[in-house]
Parts: sequence; structure tokens; C-alpha cells
Amino acid sequence: MTIQQLSVFVENKSGAMLNVLQLLKSEGIQLLAVNIADTVEYGIFRIICSEPSKAFKLLKDANISVTLTDVFAIELDDKVGELANTLEIFHKEGISITYLYSFLINKKGVMVFRTADSERTREVIMLNNMKFIAEKDLYTLI
Repeated sequence: MTIQQLSVFVENKSGAMLNVLQLLKSEGIQLLAVNIADTVEYGIFRIICSEPSKAFKLLKDANISVTLTDVFAIELDDKVGELANTLEIFHKEGISITYLYSFLINKKGVMVFRTADSERTREVIMLNNMKFIAEKDLYTLI
């Protein structure tokens, strides 16, 4: 019910993200979604890609600070208010979303997110018949 996400810690300086992207490109790793959240000195560069384990090893071997995290991904209809409706369900169930980002692919919305309570999140997804995306299914959306 989860997918793997890379979280890469990069300095806030010119070329830091480019270095990460060039390494992934050199190994033919396809990016599906990226997001960056910055602080004064560092950013967290979150990446959903075609081969997360291979990408993790590649970046680790290049002495880049990276973690591999399980996150939830659910499919949303591409219509106005769908993200708000989905977040309302989690809110009513008392689930706090730590972070999220979303993207459109082939006329389908994908919401990638993390919560503090994975077990309860799984229950809410199942009880509300949400269309979760498993790792094996993510790349068929391309």
C-alpha cells in the first residue's frame, strides 16, 4: 500500500540538485515526481523514481545524504476539490498529514503523503475505498 521515496539532503547552493539529477540520469533512472522543501542552509529534495533502491545505493555511494522512506500514494480523480475532499476524510479521522505533494499523470491525480500513524492511515484508506497505489503499480501510470 506504500511506495518508496528518496529524501535527499542538499545544500542550498548552486548545482546541488543538479548533481543529484545528473547521477540519476547517468543510470537511466526515470523521475516521476520531485519536491523540495528548503531551510536556510539545506533543502530536502524528495523524489519518486523508477528504481528507488538503485537510486538510493547510487546516491549513498556518491556520499550524498539520502534516506529511503515508505510513503502513501493514492489516486485521485482529476476534478476540482478532490484533494480537499480527501484531506477532509483524514482530518475527520484525526490523522495528521506530515507532508504531501501531488501531481497529475495521464489524467489521474496522485497524492503522495506521510502521516505519523501509518497503521491508522491504512485503515482509513481501506474503509473509505480509496484507490491506493502500490509500488508495482506506480510505473504503469506512465
